[in-house]
Amino acid sequence: MNTEKGSEQRGGKPKGKGGNYKRPERPKPLTPTEQRRKQTEERLAVWNAKTKLGKMVSSGEIDNLHDALNCGLPLREPEVIDILVPEIREEVLDIHMVQRMSDSGRRIRFAVTTVVGNEDGAIGLGRASGKLVRPTIGKSIDKAKMNLIEIRRGSGSWESTTSEPNSLPFSVEGRCSSTRVTLKPAPPGVGLVTNQVGKIMLGLAGVKDIWSFSKGQTKTIYNFANALYTALKKTSTTKVLAGQEEEQNIIQGARK
Repeated sequence: MNTEKGSEQRGGKPKGKGGNYKRPERPKPLTPTEQRRKQTEERLAVWNAKTKLGKMVSSGEIDNLHDALNCGLPLREPEVIDILVPEIREEVLDIHMVQRMSDSGRRIRFAVTTVVGNEDGAIGLGRASGKLVRPTIGKSIDKAKMNLIEIRRGSGSWESTTSEPNSLPFSVEGRCSSTRVTLKPAPPGVGLVTNQVGKIMLGLAGVKDIWSFSKGQTKTIYNFANALYTALKKTSTTKVLAGQEEEQNIIQGARK
């Protein structure tokens, strides 16, 4: 009986010359971000558009984010953003556990707040809850993509103006519950004068210099993030004076 062959068939180590055996190297594990990007690519491979906007994007009729957000059609499919903005970045701002007592006992769920942006004038905020953390993160990121907006940027500081839109063109204020956030334009070199959540969101939005003032319960991450998101949203809805766009180098969305 050939015991050596039988051991190889049973999964044993083959006996080579000198008895040396090298175990095959395992592939490097993917990071959570890489795993989500892989899932996104697999989802796009089998995606079948259901909405009118999705069909226009999949057919190539709309090929940029600005046209998609200003065509008047609602954004209901996150795959639209995956196609138009493949370089979009995503960050998890907060994960906290929510408990609720019921007749059957204590029920635990997780609330996740995420933000997405292309670092060039587009940002979105999402929040979702679920029983498991990883699927809830994906659900929250999809909501953030469907809440994507374009903001105005410019050089609106009275101290110094530059040809590059490094800050905001004017002051804006946002509110969520008791939290109020005011953003004021800053000259080049100041940086992002805000807390860690504000630095992440403003960095993903493409803002380099800003003064931030906040009031209320700023430690509640979602309230602060939502107030900041509301303030940035106002940059695209506020009317500007004639000649202000050229004077302060105001741009809408990505640089052209």
